[in-house]
Amino acid sequence: MQPKPAPAYFHRPFIFYRNILFTMNALIVYSGGLDSSTLLHQYKDDIRLAVSFHYGSKHNDREISYARQNCEELGIRHIVINLGFMNEYFRSDLLQSGGDIPEGHYEADNMRKTIVPFRNGIMLSIAVGLAESNDLDAVLIGNHFGDHAIYPDCRRSFIDAFTAAAKAGTEVGIQILSPYCDISKREIALIGQELGIDYNKTYSCYKGGEKHCGKCGTCVERKEALEGFDPTEYEA
Repeated sequence: MQPKPAPAYFHRPFIFYRNILFTMNALIVYSGGLDSSTLLHQYKDDIRLAVSFHYGSKHNDREISYARQNCEELGIRHIVINLGFMNEYFRSDLLQSGGDIPEGHYEADNMRKTIVPFRNGIMLSIAVGLAESNDLDAVLIGNHFGDHAIYPDCRRSFIDAFTAAAKAGTEVGIQILSPYCDISKREIALIGQELGIDYNKTYSCYKGGEKHCGKCGTCVERKEALEGFDPTEYEA
């Protein structure tokens, strides 16, 4: 005997997140990269607004062009907010004002040069204000477990602390949701494969070239994540 389908009320807009069932009208912090694009497609029925931040990274322009394209295809409102002060005043080789992008795996110590100080904290602060201003109740962000080694503002401890601050600092108690925080980029890519996402419409390379360089930390990680179904054309 086949099991009965779940009742209609069990499907979206109700979702489970960390064993909590709730409705969601969400804003997504959307770069146009592999992780956030998977998140965009997975929760497209719950997302009302996508925001990309141009903070002066070497790859911002290419990422944001894909972010705009994906949002248009899904019919999701997309805005871009300029955070040029970060490029002017912050120190990071990820920024246009910084040095050359290091090559190698994320586990290599030289990849710490790509840290942009408190980037997610700044972006999430703006995203929370935008969410409340647009009568939304949640902010989605696509950080994942592989980021934890070098990026402090991608770790579960940071996300939990920021969630508490967002709840306390907003009238409606905005939720910060990070569904990929405890899984790998490979697991994210497998979710995307199941959803049928075209990863040619995403961009990852920190160098910002026409083709992915294939050598920087995020390119190496992208190759590992998409192994067996990688449509990306790499220079190396």
